[in-house]
Amino acid sequence: AVVVRVAARDLEGQAKVEDVVNYAEVKAQIVERLAELRDNPLRDEPPLIYHLDVGAMYPNIILTNRLQPCSIVDQSDCAACDFNQEKNQCKRPMKWVWRGDHLPATRSDFEQVQTQLAYERTSTGEAYHSLDRAEQTRKLRERLKLYSHKVYKKNKVTAQEEREDTVCMRENPFYVNTVRAFRDRRYEYKVLTKKWKGAKLKAEVADDALGRKAAEDKETVFDSLQLAHKCILNSFYGYVMRKGARWRSMQMAGIVTDTGARLITQARELMEQIGRPLELDTDGIWCILPVSFPENFTLKTASGKKIPLSYPCVMLNADVHERYTNHQYQDLVDPATHRYATHSECSIFFEVDGPYRCMVLPSSTEEGKLLKKRYAVFNMDGSLAELKGFELKRRGELELIKAFQGQVFECFLKGGSLQECYDAVG
Repeated sequence: AVVVRVAARDLEGQAKVEDVVNYAEVKAQIVERLAELRDNPLRDEPPLIYHLDVGAMYPNIILTNRLQPCSIVDQSDCAACDFNQEKNQCKRPMKWVWRGDHLPATRSDFEQVQTQLAYERTSTGEAYHSLDRAEQTRKLRERLKLYSHKVYKKNKVTAQEEREDTVCMRENPFYVNTVRAFRDRRYEYKVLTKKWKGAKLKAEVADDALGRKAAEDKETVFDSLQLAHKCILNSFYGYVMRKGARWRSMQMAGIVTDTGARLITQARELMEQIGRPLELDTDGIWCILPVSFPENFTLKTASGKKIPLSYPCVMLNADVHERYTNHQYQDLVDPATHRYATHSECSIFFEVDGPYRCMVLPSSTEEGKLLKKRYAVFNMDGSLAELKGFELKRRGELELIKAFQGQVFECFLKGGSLQECYDAVG
């Protein structure tokens, strides 16, 4: 029931549950299939391969949580703020994970090395304490590295700790508004790309060469624009990680990446209960689900509008909505009286691609190690849908290797069992 409500409210933006005329019918179909899976969990049936990824994950995490470099505040900032009252609910605590590398040497090791250097002299006869601060630091660092390598057999230890920072919900939203403007404009270009792609297909069917060429040019232009906006959108996160940047904020970057990592991890845990994850990306998950698992449905509204419902996708969106909605989001509605309106915000949504016919995941040559971002995915018609990490896609590889891999990949679709597939590949 929850996921159907999320679909009716969020997939089309304006639809309400009361407007859906076949709500009870769709709900009954989903419940019936889920009950069948629950009562008969042991099944022998072909799985379906899906790719579930979060659309514009980092930008939407920024927008949902009103994240911007100047919004990361501490107690001194809040103490000087006129809105620093409990009733305003303008302080949103958010966790992130700090990770850093340091030498394995302890404080006593540090003091011992420092004492040794104090009694030494340089090749020019200068004492350690007479050197400038930068030179002292350089010599101390070199000696500590040498000491760590001899005593601890390593020069680096990775430390990790969970931290919490406060995000102000009433800071001037110039950064957030800029991200939202680029995101919304990219969505417009994606819609136009899809529109002109459809026009190109119609022109092909009508054998209209001029119309096809014009539509193809438009499709190329809008696809290029949406890709350019995608790169700029991603740079809004990358910029705050850059050392020396005007608005560098390690806390904001940590909150964004930690939220994204937890989101994908929880999606994987949910998929493990009903299917099997195959590959995890930064912003998505490849998985297999039973063919009897609820898949696609259509919600019909009183006005005649049809809302497509992909149950695996909406199931994850319901979970995301429950865990990651920001109920403290605030907007300035009256600058004269400094009055803010509070509402709930969650623009993080999973998108579904599939089902696919085949996914090839090569194994590692080393035991216990997995190959990341290296796979080939095929559509139901046998065409290659996605390819990552193989020489076939790399520009600098030999044509002989590319031709060989292209022929081998086609053989993975042959045979009705795993052994027959191996035999076909040879």
